[in-house]
Amino acid sequence: MTARRLGGGRAAQWIAALAVAISPISLAASALFQYVAFDFLWWVLIAYFIVRLIESDDPRWWLAIGTTIGLGALTKYTIAFLVTGLVAGVLATDLRRHLRRRWLWIGVAISIVIALPHFLWEASHGFVTLEFLRHVHARDVRIGRTSDFLLDQVRVASNPVAFPLAIIGLTAVLQSRRFRMLAWMALVPLALFFLAEGRGYYAAPIYPTLFAAGSVITEQLVETRRRIAYAVMALLLVLGCAVVPIAVPLAPPSTRFFKIASGINNDLREEIGWPEMAREVDRIRASLPPEERVLSAALCANYGEAGALSLYGQTPVLSGVNSFWARGYGDPPPRTLIAVGFDRAALERRFAEVSLAGRIPNPYGLENEESQRPEIYVCRGLLEPWPDFWRRLRSFG
Repeated sequence: MTARRLGGGRAAQWIAALAVAISPISLAASALFQYVAFDFLWWVLIAYFIVRLIESDDPRWWLAIGTTIGLGALTKYTIAFLVTGLVAGVLATDLRRHLRRRWLWIGVAISIVIALPHFLWEASHGFVTLEFLRHVHARDVRIGRTSDFLLDQVRVASNPVAFPLAIIGLTAVLQSRRFRMLAWMALVPLALFFLAEGRGYYAAPIYPTLFAAGSVITEQLVETRRRIAYAVMALLLVLGCAVVPIAVPLAPPSTRFFKIASGINNDLREEIGWPEMAREVDRIRASLPPEERVLSAALCANYGEAGALSLYGQTPVLSGVNSFWARGYGDPPPRTLIAVGFDRAALERRFAEVSLAGRIPNPYGLENEESQRPEIYVCRGLLEPWPDFWRRLRSFG
């Protein structure tokens, strides 16, 4: 749709769509129910609405822009990097005339109203998300996840084959007086992510708009040579077919291709075995005496296990990781815990009785987070008050 609004025909629209479709973020990250996919959507929508604003000169598009920025703030704080580019673009281009119109400011007000309840909640909880972000960022820098930011723009945020299309698109919007705003919305966030030592995929939402602009130029260059346009589309389609089994879990876990794909995309290994784990935890809980079963719960070491048991199982779930910790331990607190993902020695320091009750099934012999500590323990007799234990249990990951 953006390619069309930028003046592209059918070939440009197909090229833009295929370039985005083979992006690792489109395929891999958007196959998971995480904020990444929604963040990706909001950035692309905002850019599209900006194009509509410029194309139509209808200031009411600021209402759609403001609404989407508000939704973006509810999804991921990195939307602030895009907003910074948006503000810079307004001040540096002809769009600054909209500063004298009410519609821009109504859009600002809408974004604030949508995001305000969340920020009020943060304020009443000590801005816990900022603490989480500091922890995760420090971890990523420490283990080197941010060191290849520029390289990741080619291999993660876009795609090695489609990246030249983004460069063409960026050049085009930089040279376009009418749509130069899109260059500000790309370059400012990219520079800020780099300076803040962000991870490479944070910048992925920038590229769909650049692909759209690049596809329009590509279509114009080959206007008299349709075969070249078809060749570009065929290349993108073939590459997409090759990338899909690596990005999403299509290959059976028992195959050699799955082992190759999961070596490239570690998330594939983490998606295997959760329903079986939930059934095993439910089996262990069902084996407890009825009076003990009533006040029992699963205690999970990471959010993947906690989320899996919440989704697939019947056992109440506790975890000290991320937002699970804020849900508390219940009233009355459980007397018996079925511990998943913990080291036995660590549990024995906290409980009077720790007994091995089962193991997380791993029929394919995969190496993932669950295989590192597959033992499932039943723990009784907490050695300290629940508030103290819960405070120590809190962690970020």
